[in-house]
Amino acid sequence: MASAYRTGTARTSKARVASPARGVTKDTGCTCSSPEPGRELDLNKLVSSTIIPHLLLLQPETPAQSGAPQDDVIDPHEVQQFPDLALTLEANELLGLVEAFLARGVSVESIFIELLAPTARRLGEMWEEDTCDFVDVTMGLWRLQEILRSVAQSSPALIDNALAPRSILISPMPGDQHSFGALMVEEVFARAGWASEVLLEPKRRELLAYVNEQAFDIVGLTLSNDCPSDTLSEFITCLRSVSKNPNLIVLLGGRLVNSQPAIATKAGADGTATDARSALHLAEQLLATVRPLATASN
Repeated sequence: MASAYRTGTARTSKARVASPARGVTKDTGCTCSSPEPGRELDLNKLVSSTIIPHLLLLQPETPAQSGAPQDDVIDPHEVQQFPDLALTLEANELLGLVEAFLARGVSVESIFIELLAPTARRLGEMWEEDTCDFVDVTMGLWRLQEILRSVAQSSPALIDNALAPRSILISPMPGDQHSFGALMVEEVFARAGWASEVLLEPKRRELLAYVNEQAFDIVGLTLSNDCPSDTLSEFITCLRSVSKNPNLIVLLGGRLVNSQPAIATKAGADGTATDARSALHLAEQLLATVRPLATASN
């Protein structure tokens, strides 16, 4: 059964996990304590099959690309040092460093995209290069996820109440289990005021059922593994045919799409983006165009 990491525009101190098939939710606390010893095998499986292969998908923008002001930039030397710190410090200590970045004016989005993403990517490279012990890399990645959750939960979303509610569902393509980047993209959308959810490891029927039950404005699919264009096109057609929203927008992202941008157009998607910020910008542009047309048709 797939799980949905639910946040929406109302940020709370706990993450919410839901079963798409039943709509049942439960609260799960987020702390900075170490994983239980009995869960080591599950954590290793999660990292090796889901997190590490997805790290290289996260591409941070340069300050010039993002248009970020100078006080919203993390020094490259600090970014270079952070992977080693993630391997040696406890989660609470790492969180203290991140809070210092925030205190000096670095935005939460920059923490996500310009610090945590490249750090996670570097840890994955160290594991692939066999220059760091697998257990150490596993713990480092776990600490980064704790920081991601802690910062997101303690930072209010940037909500524009003048805008109508906007909703997005982000999910790996069924059969593609890489979800680390999707979680980070969801946080960027949530902080921009979107009602956002992430499905983790969904089955095809579960994802289609979820889109049928809830009228999302946008569905964002991430693709890491090879996927025949005919298969992708057929699935996008199915998403639109079952969607509760007749004007559903479909966006694509991920390593496969970044390396073959033409696949998005060929498959019938509405667009593609290489990172979280550009995905947010594109989503807002497309929705601003689609909503007036939908209102006029009604």
